[in-house]
Amino acid sequence: MKAKIHNEKLKRRRARGTRTGLSVRLSDRPRVVVFRSAKHIYAQLVDAATGKTLGTVSSRSKSTVGDTYSGNVESAKKVGAALAALAKEKQIDSVVFNRNGFLYHGRVKALADAAREAGLKF
Repeated sequence: MKAKIHNEKLKRRRARGTRTGLSVRLSDRPRVVVFRSAKHIYAQLVDAATGKTLGTVSSRSKSTVGDTYSGNVESAKKVGAALAALAKEKQIDSVVFNRNGFLYHGRVKALADAAREAGLKF
């Protein structure tokens, strides 16, 4: 039995995630899972076969973003570029983008575009 969700925004995000989740789960390519909080953005590289996390990048690490972080699109671009570098280090060039129910807009789009510019294909 599923728990009742009283927050309307969370309910709509979970519905979007359910609609797009099947095509992401059926793919045999590794997937990039994005989570966006109010202050930070996180991205994980997950192996499709085993479900294990191959690596993570977030805006909380100073090595990725630096000392000046303000939760904006610029830091999401830095996270996307760092994610593409991590994928190249693991010899991964093609992935599936799982936006986790978040709208493809703003920081999520900036992360995806930066990862594409750095050579990741999805």
